[in-house]
Amino acid sequence: MIAKLTGVLDSLGEDWAVVDVAGIGYHVFCSGKTLAKLGGIGAPVRLAIETHVREDHIHLYGFLDPAERDWFRLLMTVQGVGAKTALAILSALAPADLAAAIADGDKAAVTRAQGIGQKLALRIVTELKDKAAALRPADVRIDARQVSTSNDAVSALVNLGYRRNDAMNAVAGALSRVGADAPLDQLIKAGLKELAT
Repeated sequence: MIAKLTGVLDSLGEDWAVVDVAGIGYHVFCSGKTLAKLGGIGAPVRLAIETHVREDHIHLYGFLDPAERDWFRLLMTVQGVGAKTALAILSALAPADLAAAIADGDKAAVTRAQGIGQKLALRIVTELKDKAAALRPADVRIDARQVSTSNDAVSALVNLGYRRNDAMNAVAGALSRVGADAPLDQLIKAGLKELAT
């Protein structure tokens, strides 16, 4: 499974880029926001990759920002949201804006993405409201250290064998119980308790 690509930008399309890694070109689907930040042809590129293997194809999805990759994964947990739809949402809304829209129940913001209607936007906002707390770096009540602690707690739970979405839910629940100022070890323990219930 490919998790990261480091190389140079070979070519660009509407929703894709080709990254040349030691003479091998990798076709990577990206959001419009990631594509806009890649630079010109020949520029150095480093992308976090989400690999999807299907019976008839292997697709790579690339992200400059790990938070964008986390949102891509989270969006795809919603019924009716596939990779193309998730990229469309991330092309319309940066991770911080998406987090704010979901936290505020702002389905109109989600419908700005191409191909997203009212029903799907409502489903996304409803299903992700609780899960989004662990990925909300733009929340004015949480400083950079607290965001880092939350992300570290999610990573620790994933390293212990829990699924990423379950870990994010657990950390979100733990934050509501122990508070945003809790140290990492306390947040991990509280997350484990959430997972045990």
